[in-house]
Amino acid sequence: MTFKQSVKSVFSNYATFKGRARRSEYWYFFVFTLLVDTVLYVLGESTQLGLFSTVSSLFALAVLVPNLAVTWRRLHDIGKSGANFFFCLIPLVGWILLLVWLCKDSQPGENQYGPNPKE
Repeated sequence: MTFKQSVKSVFSNYATFKGRARRSEYWYFFVFTLLVDTVLYVLGESTQLGLFSTVSSLFALAVLVPNLAVTWRRLHDIGKSGANFFFCLIPLVGWILLLVWLCKDSQPGENQYGPNPKE
């Protein structure tokens, strides 16, 4: 899955918490949000205008649900419940555990959350 396909896929499945998301779909979307946030931050700092701060906040709100949905589907892809996302609330250990899970390869074949998107 390419960068463009990934971003398009996440936004077309804006609030879909069912199914599975490939590793590339998750990480390309993560990079997309990181790049946009960085550009908005740099523009905001260089222009000293509150406009970019507002745009950055609106962007963060706009990608909140798709980000949660793709993370939920990514956890489904490795055979975990999407509710395991809440492990990130455990200080330090939770984030490390979630990061390890998000980096894991897809569970081969079909699982309880649907067919493997790689196949």
